[in-house]
Order: sequence, then structure tokens, then C-alpha cells
Amino acid sequence: MGMPDVAKVWTREEVLALPEDGNRYEMVNGELLVTPSPRPLHQIAVGVVNDRLRPYVRGHRLGTVLSSPADLDLGAGQLLQPDIFVIRTTDGLPLRDWAQAGIPLLVVEVLSPSTARHDRITKRRRYQQSGVPTYWIVDVHARLVEVWTPSARSPAIVDDTLAWQPAPSAPPLTIDLPTCFREVWGEGDA
Repeated sequence: MGMPDVAKVWTREEVLALPEDGNRYEMVNGELLVTPSPRPLHQIAVGVVNDRLRPYVRGHRLGTVLSSPADLDLGAGQLLQPDIFVIRTTDGLPLRDWAQAGIPLLVVEVLSPSTARHDRITKRRRYQQSGVPTYWIVDVHARLVEVWTPSARSPAIVDDTLAWQPAPSAPPLTIDLPTCFREVWGEGDA
């Protein structure tokens, strides 16, 4: 009788030491997640969401909108590379090291065929456990956004107006999703 295969438990340092080969490497609770470079439609969707977030975050001085590649650890020795994330900046200084990033105010993942399972299960659980206040999963093909919070057992499914209010002193950001998805798909005037 043979010994069962035991999956390797990865460390943050081991993943950071992997060669640059065009893949995106992440590590969640010791599990290595490897995904290929994203497709153009994915990158277009990331750009469209970024275009909505950046002016709002900057205008209300909430922090900085960033996108991958990144090496977030969420204060727990992880290595995550969300498509888009908002980092709170309290001292007014720009972020100099990923260790300073802390817990993002918002994490956004745009689904791809190769990432959907990890985005919806593995990474979503890690974001919830780490206390990320809001996690959006953008499903370009279904034209909707799944909104997760730390204590949610299921997402709020939004296909019309997406609202985000990270600070009570600021009005909510509202995003017209049908317009965004028309822009992503290149359908007429968005």
C-alpha cells in the first residue's frame, strides 16, 4: 500500500522566489494558485472598473486604487494579486511596500474561465476571513457583480446599479452596470 500524496504547503517566500514566466502566482492558506496572463476582454473590464473607481477614491481622499501585479499578504502571510483593490492611505504618503498595504477597503476580481473557481471560493473565503469590507466578483459574461462582505454566506447579486460607500462622510459611488458592460463589450455608445 502506497503513501497518499500530500500536497505541498507553499510559503509566501517560496512563491515570491518563483521565476517570472508570464503566469500569475498567488498563495492562499499554503495552496499555490497559478493562472495564465489574462485575456484582452478581462483587461478591458479591469480598465472600465478602474475608470469608475479612481476618480471617486481620489476625489474623496479614501486612498489609492491599484491593480495587479501585486503581492498583498492581508496581514496573514498570504500572497494575493487581486485585479483591482483600494488601499486606505491615512498619512497622505504613497504606498512604498506591499507590507504597508494592510487590508484593502475593496477588492475586485474579474472572472476568467481559469480563475472563476478560485475567485468565488478560495480567494473569496480568504478575503472574508481577512476582513476585506467589500469584495466584488465581476462576471462579464453574465453582466453582473457578486458583492461579498465578511459575514455574508451568499453574495448580493447586482445587475443594475452597483453602490459602494466605504466612508459615511462620502456619498456612495454608484456604477451603472449595463453601461459598463456595454463599454466592455464595445456595444455602441456606452
